[in-house]
Amino acid sequence: MKVLIADQINQKGIEELEEVAEVVARTDITPEELVSDIKDFDAIVVRSRTKVTREVIEAAPLLKIIARAGVGVDNVDVEAATEKGVMVVNAPESTSITVAEHTMGLVLSMSRKIAIADKSVKEGKWEKSRFMGMELNGKILGIVGMGRIGSQVVVRSKAFGMDIMVYDPYITPEAAAELGVEVVDLETLLKNADVITIHVPLTPETKYLISEPQFKIMKENAIIVNCARGGIIKEADLYDALKAGEVGGAALDVYETEPPKDNPLLELDNVVLTPHIAASTSEAQRDAAIIVAKEIKKVFQGESPKNVINMPVMDPESFQLIKPFFGLAEKLGKFLIQTAKGNITELNITYCGELAEVQKNDIITRMILQEVLNPILTEPINLVNAPGVAKNRGIIVIEGKRCDSKGFKDLISIKMNADGNEVSVEGVFDKEPKIVMINGYQVDVETEGTMVIVRYKDIPGIIGSIGTKLGEHSINIAKMQVGRQAPGGEAVMVLKVDQKVSKDVEDAIKSLDQVYDAVAVNL
Repeated sequence: MKVLIADQINQKGIEELEEVAEVVARTDITPEELVSDIKDFDAIVVRSRTKVTREVIEAAPLLKIIARAGVGVDNVDVEAATEKGVMVVNAPESTSITVAEHTMGLVLSMSRKIAIADKSVKEGKWEKSRFMGMELNGKILGIVGMGRIGSQVVVRSKAFGMDIMVYDPYITPEAAAELGVEVVDLETLLKNADVITIHVPLTPETKYLISEPQFKIMKENAIIVNCARGGIIKEADLYDALKAGEVGGAALDVYETEPPKDNPLLELDNVVLTPHIAASTSEAQRDAAIIVAKEIKKVFQGESPKNVINMPVMDPESFQLIKPFFGLAEKLGKFLIQTAKGNITELNITYCGELAEVQKNDIITRMILQEVLNPILTEPINLVNAPGVAKNRGIIVIEGKRCDSKGFKDLISIKMNADGNEVSVEGVFDKEPKIVMINGYQVDVETEGTMVIVRYKDIPGIIGSIGTKLGEHSINIAKMQVGRQAPGGEAVMVLKVDQKVSKDVEDAIKSLDQVYDAVAVNL
């Protein structure tokens, strides 16, 4: 076996690999050389410099695994790797402590005005009265997002005597009790916290999660810290809030545009800025190298690696049998997470028809879990770690087989419980993924674009009022389906629309007489 080290990694990782393979370090390899020489290697290790493109992957007949010694895999064509049966692994846990420590460093820098005090002394000044600080002891820390990093911040902030509020719609009461934190809604956290730290991924739901309305309700001396992703905080609104004294200060390691050239935040004294270095420590780089080296060793020894970004290796026959259902699993998972109301506590997944016989290694279940969990966690969820992450978050996953396929060759039926609210959905693959049942009502829904799902009383005029409300918000209806069990009872309407539907529009529909619920889903 041969491993190519295409970027600088810690020597400890190289030593791990040398136990099982011939290791070739070419950390100055050019893109052209990589394409011509990759044919001789069974594995490649990269950091961020080297791009593992489709061209590289297609030129690598022996390649079994691509290892990114870090978290992000933006420089790897994961789709091309999956098509070729090449595993892509990373080291998501390598940076948890490092980022948590950087977060605490920024909190201390802001609370004690260390950065601007340092600058003042170096300018020959002695402005003691200007730099009155704030003790962390007894203050409230508000943590937005409780994945690996958020949990590490909890541990460190407790050492400073802080009380902790957490906003994470998906944390279980048991997990919160174990950590000793109070789970609250976002508004409560923002109103009460003296220090706020962000630890969520950047998704359509978290884009500008913190903007003008949120700054308006924070304490005037509150400090906000973001070491997660640029774009979660709306920087223009942060600038206005800092200038107006609506918040006390901010510390950022990530930005909407990097580097933050010409950013007005650069002008302010009540801001500490670092150049996206929260994950940059020698220990994190060492751990990342060791983690991915061990992943490669597992593959070479015929074992299953832990941090697989794409699909695990399986025999070609099994792959061909279940491949058509991958798209359906993805769409069903996306549907479930967008319709969940509160903490997901249980997923009951049943495979029906011929699929009950061919479904191998619970890979489709893992795909569904991956789509459910990825939008709510900062660490990447993959086919290998999805069941463990679900278990750790208190989600019971029940897998069954041999239900009534209702005339279809194959069918996947899922019931989700979220804080006592049950959602059910059934899907099939018939040339393309389709949803054929929602909450017990028969539908025939394409799994693309935006849909609005409305529960209402089946009486004259309700459908028209819903359409009118969408029209008032300039939302065009492309298709409409209605499912009901009896005239005059409860019914479900699925509207395929041409525009994205905001929370305000959902609320407007729900406010209509005889409408029980409305939710928009983007697939």
